[in-house]
Amino acid sequence: MGVITILYLVFIFIALYMFFFYIILILKNRGKMFDYPKPNKTYKVSVLVAAYNEEGTIKGTIESIINSDYDKEKIEVIVINDGSKDGTSKIVRKLMTKYSNLVLIDKEKNTGKADSLNQGIKKSTGELIAVVDADSYPKEDSIMKLTGFFDDKKVGAATSAVLLKHKKKFIEKIQAIEYVVLAWTRKLLDFLDAVYVTNGPLSMYRKEALIKANGFDPKSVTEDIEITWHILSLGYKTKMCLDAIVYTSAPNKFKRWYRQRERWGIGGIQTIIKYKWTFFRKGLLGYFVLPFVSFIIFLSMFAFLFGLYLIFRSLLSIFLSAKYSYTSKVVLLRMQDINLNPSILLFFLFVLFTTSWIYNRFILMSMKHKDIAEQEFWKVFNRFFYILIYLTLYPVVWFTSVYRIIKGDLKW
Repeated sequence: MGVITILYLVFIFIALYMFFFYIILILKNRGKMFDYPKPNKTYKVSVLVAAYNEEGTIKGTIESIINSDYDKEKIEVIVINDGSKDGTSKIVRKLMTKYSNLVLIDKEKNTGKADSLNQGIKKSTGELIAVVDADSYPKEDSIMKLTGFFDDKKVGAATSAVLLKHKKKFIEKIQAIEYVVLAWTRKLLDFLDAVYVTNGPLSMYRKEALIKANGFDPKSVTEDIEITWHILSLGYKTKMCLDAIVYTSAPNKFKRWYRQRERWGIGGIQTIIKYKWTFFRKGLLGYFVLPFVSFIIFLSMFAFLFGLYLIFRSLLSIFLSAKYSYTSKVVLLRMQDINLNPSILLFFLFVLFTTSWIYNRFILMSMKHKDIAEQEFWKVFNRFFYILIYLTLYPVVWFTSVYRIIKGDLKW
């Protein structure tokens, strides 16, 4: 057996191993996927919204928070206007005349989301701090569903299920499938106390944990990933509620999508480098989260290169055979040379695709009754494209992210 065949079988084995790893988690916790603990008390919650040039969405975001079914006397909304050049500040000030629990921090200069959130933390009066992106809209019961996790003093953060508000363009429909799969997978990791991202659209933190972490890191391009790992490094647990839904907007053009994913990639690698000292040292962060995330990134990049090598080798073989056939005047292909029996490699590739298809369809079917899946999810072409094209080419983002980190180009 050649090296190429061995590598191929290793990739297939890892993929199937991960598939059954998730299947076991699903079977073990199949009745708990949408569960959440009911809070023993009504916490005071401060909701922070950092906004930069968000005049088109800020009103809807604020009203979705204030009009939630959470006790109005136990919630405050703090908008940090990060030096916006549009009418964001004006809209918030107008809303302040209507809502007494709305506060505005008006910054003259843009200093970034992390710094804005840190200023909001200082102004906050709540035991819990929720962070909502200025273009996101939590469902009425989402804030309440997150608070119950904090009855456990060991919980430092809890996050939500992010779904797309707009799904008109093809790129949005593909991302809609991706967001559902990500939410489901993140919940599975919750059962291992290994949620490694508390998303920006809606996450909640114990204020005490944020203070111990010295707030959000202004140097990180993805402050939500970094703060999660920081909280884990302090010994807290992170949780995820699949039934706490927040709607957000996704890039509707390829260039914007790529820049967003590149930023996520850079932020993720930054965080791995920053917390490499925890490797096999510091609880679940060091023994599971860091090795798991690092391995997934490495595997996707290596598999992509391996796939390119196989394609290049096949094309080169065809080219050389054709050239030899032409110069030697030998028949390139004879009927007896055609092998219609599938090879073991093709068989395993078919198995891998089939398991991926079944897994994704199972997730979409399971989430349908939770106001998550819509008709476009069931279009066969979209699912084929997501599995065969989108996931296959995604590692390109990791390569450009690594390149930009090496180059030191972290500007946005």
